[in-house]
Amino acid sequence: MKKAYISTNCGILSAASVVGKLEKQGPLGACFDLHSVDDRFGQKTWEKAEAEMQRLALNTALAKGELSDRDLDAIFAGDLLNQCIGAAYGLKDFQTPYFGLYGACSTVAEGLILASLLVSSGQMEYAAAVASSHYCAAERQYRSPIEYGAQRAPTAQWTVTGAGAFIVGEADHAMAFVKGVIPGTVIEKGVRDSANMGAAMAPAATHTLLRFFEETGTRPSDFDLIATGDLGYEGGDIFCQLMALEGVDIRPVYNDCGMMIYSRDTQDTHAGGSGCGCSATVLASYLLPKLAAGELHRVLLMGTGAMMSPQSIQQGESIPAVAHLICLTSEEEKEWELF
Repeated sequence: MKKAYISTNCGILSAASVVGKLEKQGPLGACFDLHSVDDRFGQKTWEKAEAEMQRLALNTALAKGELSDRDLDAIFAGDLLNQCIGAAYGLKDFQTPYFGLYGACSTVAEGLILASLLVSSGQMEYAAAVASSHYCAAERQYRSPIEYGAQRAPTAQWTVTGAGAFIVGEADHAMAFVKGVIPGTVIEKGVRDSANMGAAMAPAATHTLLRFFEETGTRPSDFDLIATGDLGYEGGDIFCQLMALEGVDIRPVYNDCGMMIYSRDTQDTHAGGSGCGCSATVLASYLLPKLAAGELHRVLLMGTGAMMSPQSIQQGESIPAVAHLICLTSEEEKEWELF
């Protein structure tokens, strides 16, 4: 297979996170920039609330970076809603070229990869990546409206109500530096249970991470953290087992954004968090500040996405998945060479 790893030379200059009530009550609650007490963000529908989260997140990220929308060369944005209406409606007033993305829960990683490649190549000076999800909007689209009170399986994950926005640019100083990326390959292993997306996504994460180690010559101990977003407890355990079968033990440095954002003991979210907003908000509010403060030095973030739709599930199709990888370093490690 053709070499997948691509070296990049850019940084994430600023980031912002916007979340709902449940997320604010979780372990990372103090880290988020903005939150809503009723998940509506002043809007009449869940879909409009999600669009508002995207608008708020990007405006906040721009303000943190002391930039305006006119400084951006492009916005790469997406969500879980049909035709990505959360991003399209939420960002329609920004005076910036817009690329709508659908990568399911991997959307923010996909957006960051595209932004990083274009900035590193010199084609763009600044680019934004934005992603969001909303629990109530996603339940209505993929399963049933929450008013029905449908029973949830133990392996089911809770769609995060949240949005994250990131500004990528060429800079000597940044919150974190993007050293390289691996765009993922679609992997399908016959999983048909839409209430167990972690099992569907774990093989894709395994495929991408093994390729990264093989092509860069690195190993898990070279990194402070390997984070997926988001396999949850079920998928995370399967992922670690699959890597172990390949002779690679990642457990000492592994975590998952879906496991970080909620408390398993006090919040009834079953197998953890999911949704485009999960890894986006955890990266913006928790991981990047730790890189900026030098508490973390080398981080691998893999956005994992279950590429299903309501129609494919209704027709009994198996769930294909993808995992996009981004290698992030702190200021102290910006000159680190992977090869």
